[in-house]
Amino acid sequence: MTGSSFAAGGVAKGPFLPDVAVVGAGPIGLAIAWRCAVRGLRVAVHDPAPGSGAAHVAAGMLAPVAEAYFGEHELTGLLTASAARWPAFAAELTDAAGADLGYRTDGTLLVGLTADDLAEASRLWGYQQGLGLPVTPLRPSELRDREPALAPRVRGGALAATDHQVDPRRLLPALRIAAERAGVTLVPGAVRRLSDVAADVTVVAAGCGAAALTGLPVRPVKGQVLRLRAPGGGAPGFRHVIRGYADGEHVYLVPRDSGEVVVGATVEERADLVVSAGAVLRLLRAAVDLMPELVEYDLVETLAGRRPGTPDNAPILGPLPGRPDVLAATGHHRHGIVLTPVTADLIADLIVTGRPDPLLAPFTPDRFGPVPAGVTSGRQQPTAEEESWN
Repeated sequence: MTGSSFAAGGVAKGPFLPDVAVVGAGPIGLAIAWRCAVRGLRVAVHDPAPGSGAAHVAAGMLAPVAEAYFGEHELTGLLTASAARWPAFAAELTDAAGADLGYRTDGTLLVGLTADDLAEASRLWGYQQGLGLPVTPLRPSELRDREPALAPRVRGGALAATDHQVDPRRLLPALRIAAERAGVTLVPGAVRRLSDVAADVTVVAAGCGAAALTGLPVRPVKGQVLRLRAPGGGAPGFRHVIRGYADGEHVYLVPRDSGEVVVGATVEERADLVVSAGAVLRLLRAAVDLMPELVEYDLVETLAGRRPGTPDNAPILGPLPGRPDVLAATGHHRHGIVLTPVTADLIADLIVTGRPDPLLAPFTPDRFGPVPAGVTSGRQQPTAEEESWN
């Protein structure tokens, strides 16, 4: 990789040839570009419609505890490492962009509505506690002491105090401002093949679009989300993120200071962006079962997005097999927002030093075998609306 020459002071380039080209202007791509630029590299970000992609849909939960699932031990370690970077990352980005990110540290309440829901949730909480993650069981009365608006039917739950949140609709423009102030150039055009990009190193952070450009096994996983607004323009009647099981339906409720509540999300092995009546009904029923006051809220938006899934649900980070000049930063599935700081740092450091951090080892592209021949030619980068849900 040419990155080591940057650290040593490489050969000077012409005015229009960047050191790094990033394909994709979602949070992952913009954060990598920003981190590279503040390390002294010249960076161009290619996207046909910067700022209009999948982060517009995401809820922004920073939840390494609640998102720790069976059989994903290495991914949980990466989530935890990234979440630990978020306070400093948020402070630095706020200062660089002069923007409020909606970063909140109220924690997450994990709840079960029925006895069956609680039994299912408790299995997961037990696993999370076994990993040493901070999960504190709470009785129904303790839950309602924290959030009086919870339904009286709730049978029990737990607190994940270190699970936080950020507003992706504030995060994305802040990253763009910070990147541009650091000298990043935005190129609002589609990348049809990797050979169209002129740079020492190309980073493919195009979410689901990475499959067409690289041949990596990234697939779209549809998610439908609702946005409600508290009546009268006031703040929601609760502060914690609520993640619950309600009669077998898994739902999350994310309150914003703006009065908005994000309700999500379905997980569907589909690529369309159609919002279905059935999904809206299931999500609203589960949300109101857990938080009855939501029945009085305005339904202001229904959305669908595409998460970039991989065969093992983990991101793909690092050089393509046989292409040390092309790095992948994709496949973040439902964890793109929480993994933004660690992904940006790991990829930027790899470019600058040429040495991979040990954190990258479980997530490199070569775990899926060689990239098929010819996949990097004749394929078009999707529009921002078709990109990943990061």
